Amino acid sequence: MQLEPRDDDRMRVSDRERERIIELLGTATSEGRLTLDEYEERITLAHAARTRGELARLTDDLPVPASGPAVVLPSDISAGETPERLVAVFSEESRKGRWRVPGRLRTLSVFGSCHIELLEAEIQQPVTVIEATAVFGDLTVVVPEGTEVRLTGNAVFGSKTSEMREPVRPGAPVVDVRTRVVFGSVTVRPPKKRWLKQLLDDLG
Repeated sequence: MQLEPRDDDRMRVSDRERERIIELLGTATSEGRLTLDEYEERITLAHAARTRGELARLTDDLPVPASGPAVVLPSDISAGETPERLVAVFSEESRKGRWRVPGRLRTLSVFGSCHIELLEAEIQQPVTVIEATAVFGDLTVVVPEGTEVRLTGNAVFGSKTSEMREPVRPGAPVVDVRTRVVFGSVTVRPPKKRWLKQLLDDLG
């Protein structure tokens, strides 16, 4: 007997729900539950999925994480939160030059690369939160010297690194980077010094 699909299965999925499924698939791959070919096939289907039923079938044979179901219901998302998104799937995406930085920025790198520069940016809030997910991908955040950087989260067969060396300036903006990395990397660094300036600095 064929079961009728549930009403919830027909519900349209959000980008956030797709991201959660991709994170779960990345974790399963790092644990050896999926091959790379299976992973690539499933993330392609995840991006093409339109309903929750289609999305849920991609993880039917995988364990549900202790934190709860991979699909996020609308009640899980705080009201009024609309973070700007930067997504690189088998591609490269960047934000640099003069641009307005939102209070919250969400990045997703899947076999891709995201690059964010805050050197000439107009920062809106005293604390800028970057929610960074990298699955076989990377994110680089370039911030001015003296910026306070908070780097938290986890990295599974990957890395999260802050290369900031200068002391924090009084009253400097805060960049709070919260990572979820699987076979990828997140790096926060100052701008690279030009060779002449670096030579002069070295000569004293």
